[in-house]
Parts: sequence; C-alpha cells; structure tokens
Amino acid sequence: MTNQELRLSVGASPAQRTWAVVVGVFVAAVAAAFVALPLVAGGLLGRLSGPGDPFSSYEEARDVPPGMLPPALRDSAGGAEQAGPSPFVGLCGLPFVLLGIYLVLRVLRTAAWLEGSHVRVRGAFRTRGVDLATARIDVAALSHDEPGDDLPAARRRTPALIATDPVDGRRVTVALRGLPPSELSALADAITSARPVDGRDGDTHAVARQVRRLAERPRLG
Repeated sequence: MTNQELRLSVGASPAQRTWAVVVGVFVAAVAAAFVALPLVAGGLLGRLSGPGDPFSSYEEARDVPPGMLPPALRDSAGGAEQAGPSPFVGLCGLPFVLLGIYLVLRVLRTAAWLEGSHVRVRGAFRTRGVDLATARIDVAALSHDEPGDDLPAARRRTPALIATDPVDGRRVTVALRGLPPSELSALADAITSARPVDGRDGDTHAVARQVRRLAERPRLG
C-alpha cells in the first residue's frame, strides 16, 4: 500500500453521463419555464388592464387565453369568468428545477479517491472521507438493471463497500462494480492495513478477502 492518491473508477460511463445531463437540463428548463410563466402572464395582464397603451378589443388580444383577459374583454369574447394565474402557482415547479440540477451535479461530480488507507467519496454537494484501516467495513449488494433476453430486464446485484467511522458514524459507500483489479486490490490492502487478524477484526479481514477474490475475476460492468 502506498500513500499516493489513486482515483477510483466509480461513477457513470461517458454515455450515461451525457444522457443524465441531457435529461437533467431538460427537466430543469421545463420546470423553470413553469415557474416563470405566471410572472410573464402577470406582466401581460398588466398591459391589458393597466395604464399606458392597453389592448382596445379582444381582436388585438385574440392569442391570449380568455381566462387571462380583463373582465371587459373576457365578456366580449364569451369566455368563462376566472381569475388570472397566481404567481405562486409557479412555485410548484421549483422542486423539479432543483431535481434537474441535482441530477446533473450528481452525475458530473461523483468521484472517489484512495490515499493510503483513507478513502474520500464526493457526491453532488459534499465530500466524505473515512479511514479504512479503522472503520467498520461491510459489504452490501446494489441492484441495477441489466438488459437480457427476457422482458422486463433482469436485475443484477453487485457488491458495494460500506465503511463507517467508529467515532462519529460517518459513512461512505464505494460501489465495486466496474473497478479494475488494481483498484480492488488497493482497497483490500487499505482495509487490512495495521489491523490484527483475530478478534473482532476477523470479519473485516474476511471482507478484504472477498474484495481480493473480486480482483481475480473478470472486471464487473
């Protein structure tokens, strides 16, 4: 094990990154338009009914939905009586704006580094680090869809390393799917660094052996 920083091959593939960014930007843009629409409509209603140079007839405002017209023009158009949209209606789209932004940041920023026995994992907004040599180590199974001959797609389960700091409970998760053998071996070495082989650390050494066995198999992904 060396103290040189090693960037782990976690995160989405370039094609998956591109697709996620396109979807995230589209969701955020549509939601932002929904948020802005009542404000734009309010300005148009101000022109229709306020001082200045308002429309004099419905013919001049025939492209405006009847429900957004002042009462005089709305009555002449035969539209149903209803108030214009409230600016607060657009706030319903705000969570979707945040969702789109989060999706883009999560895909573009997700990364992990191993330096000595310390692993750092960066998510959409923050970075967490844990010392694998002292942390409680567990292996969990993550599910993902794998296209196959049968429909719906078959579900595969691939392992992930979960390291929990014994002092403050800080936790990081490193998906092992797609990691090359050299990185899997480096993780296993970091886990067993300076650990006794017996007692409560025996289970941790067993986890490290599982990771090393993964390194001996064909690359997952």
